[in-house]
Amino acid sequence: MNASLPPTGPLPEAAPQPRTLLVKVFGTDRPGITAGLFSTLATFGVDVIDIEQLVTRGRITLCALVTPPAGGAPGPEGELRATVHRWADELRLQAEIISGTGDNRPRREGRSHVTVLGQPLTAGAVAALTARISEAGGNIDRVFRLAKYPVTAVELAVSGVATDALRGALAAEAVVQRVDVAVVRAGLHRRAKRLVVMDVDSTLIQDEVIELFAAHAGCEAKVAEVTAAAMRGELDFAESLRARVALLAGLDAGVVDKVRAEVRLTPGARTLIRTLKRLGYQVGIVSGGFTQVTDDLVERLGLDFAAANTLEVADGRFTGRVVGEIVDRAGKARMLARFAERAQVPLEQTVAIGDGANDLDMLNAAGLGVAFNAKPVVREAADTAVNVPFLDTVLYLLGITREEVEAADASDA
Repeated sequence: MNASLPPTGPLPEAAPQPRTLLVKVFGTDRPGITAGLFSTLATFGVDVIDIEQLVTRGRITLCALVTPPAGGAPGPEGELRATVHRWADELRLQAEIISGTGDNRPRREGRSHVTVLGQPLTAGAVAALTARISEAGGNIDRVFRLAKYPVTAVELAVSGVATDALRGALAAEAVVQRVDVAVVRAGLHRRAKRLVVMDVDSTLIQDEVIELFAAHAGCEAKVAEVTAAAMRGELDFAESLRARVALLAGLDAGVVDKVRAEVRLTPGARTLIRTLKRLGYQVGIVSGGFTQVTDDLVERLGLDFAAANTLEVADGRFTGRVVGEIVDRAGKARMLARFAERAQVPLEQTVAIGDGANDLDMLNAAGLGVAFNAKPVVREAADTAVNVPFLDTVLYLLGITREEVEAADASDA
């Protein structure tokens, strides 16, 4: 017989699924409901197959999938139904018991986590996004809230459609609905990310450092014009950097202390870093700016890695040149790889965050690239984009909830 040919004859029938009971309880939440339901079920010797519980604005929905009691219907099973209803009536709850077969349907191939951020998150936006998921062939298996402030963040577990296809289907709708949508592949790798590397200017901080120096040198407008063109990808970064730094020639290097004091952290920056460090992450920064400022950020924030350009100083004044290896677009990607090697973390377990065109190589090299309030060319190329002004919303993309962050802060207070 040719081994490549399928056997002839009828296909074997699928094994019959065992009977199960779905017990659903609804009503006003209070302590002891879950314990009470399972104490009631325990008297009938049933086995628990699955449990789901949700509390929204003080209302509980509790579902238990269990085996029928020995003896089946109508005897013991009828007694179970009557007993559960009596218990629910005593607590002013509603109960429903549905007969069926088997367990939950297995989730289909193509699994993703879809994180939606809104400020506010409107019903219309949810309707439009979930419709796109359905049209793409996806099924929403689970929804839960990650945060209620400073933005509303919800996560949807979706199966049945490839992550890249789902991301494409939702990207345009997110723009129309004015919400942020991040789509990442499900799996253990999502929780295994252990190195986060951020751009500095307009990402970790709200400023462009070279413009702060330029303001003291009286050439801010000229520098800002070149910076904007470089961030849009219209100019080679290394060439634009040299042109801007040349305008600082002769500036007293003592201005560094003033610039450090003027730097404003992005809202949520401290929370992001503090939470990541608690979880055992290593955190680095890589900047087209200057070590004269990034060294101070490393000390203030307890960062693990940093790379930036260095302004040359002679006789107490800036010479208008940089020294050492220039950290440009390609340099940022090299630094990400270097940090990952030192941290002993594979690149696929890294997260990179940035806003400008010179961050693109780094974002593409990381396991997850996040465009943060980024230029259009960066948003289109990155894995996901966040357009709210809170850096700690990146935590939601990793499945970390606001409640978990606040609980950790409270315990360390």
